[in-house]
Amino acid sequence: MKITSVEVFHVKPRWLIVEVRTDKGVTGYGEPVVEGQSRVVAAMVDQLSEYLVGKDPRRIQQHWQHMYRSAFYRGGPVLVSAISGLEQAMYDISGKALNCSVADLLGGRVRDRIRMYPHVGGGSDSLEELVSTAIAAKAAGFTMVKTALPGPVEIIDTKRYVDEQARRFSSLREAVGPEVDIAIDFHGRVGPAMAVSLIEAIAPYRPAFVEEPCLPERPSVLGEIRRRTSVPIASGERIFTKFGFAELLRERAVDVVQPDLCHAGGIFETRLIAGMAEADYVSVAPHNPLGPVSLASCLQLGAVIPNLLVQEHPGMGDGRDLGHGLLTTPFQIENGFIRVSNNPGLGIEVDEDALRNQEFDGKWDSPYYAHRDGSFAEW
Repeated sequence: MKITSVEVFHVKPRWLIVEVRTDKGVTGYGEPVVEGQSRVVAAMVDQLSEYLVGKDPRRIQQHWQHMYRSAFYRGGPVLVSAISGLEQAMYDISGKALNCSVADLLGGRVRDRIRMYPHVGGGSDSLEELVSTAIAAKAAGFTMVKTALPGPVEIIDTKRYVDEQARRFSSLREAVGPEVDIAIDFHGRVGPAMAVSLIEAIAPYRPAFVEEPCLPERPSVLGEIRRRTSVPIASGERIFTKFGFAELLRERAVDVVQPDLCHAGGIFETRLIAGMAEADYVSVAPHNPLGPVSLASCLQLGAVIPNLLVQEHPGMGDGRDLGHGLLTTPFQIENGFIRVSNNPGLGIEVDEDALRNQEFDGKWDSPYYAHRDGSFAEW
């Protein structure tokens, strides 16, 4: 079997999907995207395809090593995300060629269904919107939801801001009760001192975890925050490959790692990261604010790792993140869980006509935040 073509599609709302075709008629899909830089990643996929075309797609690890290590300047979001999507597609092809799921290729399932959590708002959402969305998620059967810290946040913000965040979180807790877990994403918007103040304010309402309480460039600083609170700390969506996660784990900086299969190196690289985390009794909650191909990869991986905590999905009201309008059979969430597919490869079939009909130019920029004095603020 040989790869005959590699094609990328910018798909609304902000996804990048790669299609890898072979001379045996087997096609695989992956999501090689960086949010806000998808056109750059598409160019990297095109460059890597010069190496891949004509190669056997089943020699996944050989190709991964070549694509990563042959670059003198290694790592980073663009290169590793391009590799991640191509790797997903090659796993999809390999499973289809052998008539088995990716989970079977990785050693078989330890669970049959994956616990899911959706986003219920934050940021610009009013408290009423936040609470009503969370109540609806609970009614739909979810046992965990995630909100976000509104931004921008000053380096040291006011008591009023801290009190308001405590009030929002306590209202959310009151709305869903003690039986629903609530995670909160700080999105790296605050410095360590402010992060500790905010965590102290919401700690009485038992967050499931605080995600990215500060930026992840310095794992030792993240570790200091973790040692100052009993609230679980999560991070990892902006960290790439086993090498980046090794430092995060060495610093004992997190209770939950959040590798993104579309950024961290793909399915097998994230399996290695999960194994490293397992050795330190750290759980895994894969990051996924993306599309249904990313979700399919996450579910296959989640089926085989013992230390899976929960799986993120955006919870888009129109169901696009679950594959409605793109997959021939969209994912179904039942009582907060998705049953793992036994179908070959990633377990999905992409509607190629729909894929092309939803294309756009790929322009999507991250929101811009500014502090009160006009200086740049973290999104």
